[in-house]
Amino acid sequence: MSERPARYRDVLAVGEFRVLWLAQVQSRIGDQFARVALSLLVFDRTGSAGITALVYAMTLLPPLITAPLLAGIADRYSRRTVMAATELFRAAVSALMIIPSLPLPVLAALVLLVTCPQPLFSAARTATTPRVLPGPLFPVGQGLMTATDNIAQILGFTLGGALVAATGSPHLALAVNTATFALSALLLRWGLRPHVPDPEPGGRSGSRSGFALAGIRYVAADRRLLGLASLTWIFGCFVVPEALAAPYAAQIGAGEAAVGWLMAADVIGAAVGTFLVARFRPVLRRRLTVPLAAATGLPLVATVAVPDLPLTVALWTLSGLLGAYMTLAQVAFTERVPDGMRARAIGFAAAGLQTAQGLGMAVAGVLAEAVTPAVAIAVCGAIGSAAALGIGLYARIGRDPAAVQPPAAAPLAKAGAAAVPTSAERRD
Repeated sequence: MSERPARYRDVLAVGEFRVLWLAQVQSRIGDQFARVALSLLVFDRTGSAGITALVYAMTLLPPLITAPLLAGIADRYSRRTVMAATELFRAAVSALMIIPSLPLPVLAALVLLVTCPQPLFSAARTATTPRVLPGPLFPVGQGLMTATDNIAQILGFTLGGALVAATGSPHLALAVNTATFALSALLLRWGLRPHVPDPEPGGRSGSRSGFALAGIRYVAADRRLLGLASLTWIFGCFVVPEALAAPYAAQIGAGEAAVGWLMAADVIGAAVGTFLVARFRPVLRRRLTVPLAAATGLPLVATVAVPDLPLTVALWTLSGLLGAYMTLAQVAFTERVPDGMRARAIGFAAAGLQTAQGLGMAVAGVLAEAVTPAVAIAVCGAIGSAAALGIGLYARIGRDPAAVQPPAAAPLAKAGAAAVPTSAERRD
């Protein structure tokens, strides 16, 4: 395979990729409208940093349970159908959240329900991307999708904060989110081919429970795959500023309008960083993954000094820039997993990421109640950086791939699974 990466114009010339890309971008903008609305709504009602962080974390925690149960559906049925149906379900649940004056427990239950199918959608979309963009197109396309996803988050955070501040109505922002789910379903249904997954080798899928859990066993059986997944999971330590943006803004004396900018800061950095790393040559992608991961938490540690708003935004932006290591880890993970196992492996990794983010935010919220938001953010950044170094050493990430054999060399049968494929794919 050539070491020369593809160009952005090459991936944008692929019609199906444009559909996946546009559906994701506009849906992500809606997600961030909803997150800003929920953060402000809950903090205004309760005045509690802990409860605010907990409700925010609930947008990320359910995949711990739902990913092993649902992700395998995308390895059995048309991935187009899976994605469209998931988006329609989330649109219906999101529509209920628009109802004014919902009690907080009911709102929290709806937040959980709308989040539950996320691993299924994520696994199906990510498993489809290498088919739409084969070979050298995939790393560049994945980088472009990640970078523009970050830009969409920036727009969602800032515009969502401005909308709520201007109208005083978080429910209008929730309505925007509902509309984006519906539009995403339409784009996917009419713009993609079915993309039925490859069958598992040997023509056997085992029992229903064995099929669902095979992705976990597959990843756990390979040190490098598990290490790459773990590097994405420690990102849960680096996203806590998003959950603590409202209480941190209060700590430094900034107003509500500052909350959107604080929540967008790391995403701005991530968008720039992802554009930079997307076209790295394979050897450079491999060697920089762990160093960038270890450096991501350092700007957050500096938050302990409680800098003013401009400096805080600069520090969190730098953390996001270094956090572009996520794209490198996700591409390496995806390229190592075969199509017939892809959605389940990706679902497991993505569930771990969302769960780690949710737990990180919840723990940071509790810690912020005991100390201050600034100290909580600094502690989480330090833990994440230390963990990245340990994972890199354990999984030997950065070495020549030939030094660590893929799972095909260690058949899944040893872990109690049915049959295993051979090689290829990714993700969060």
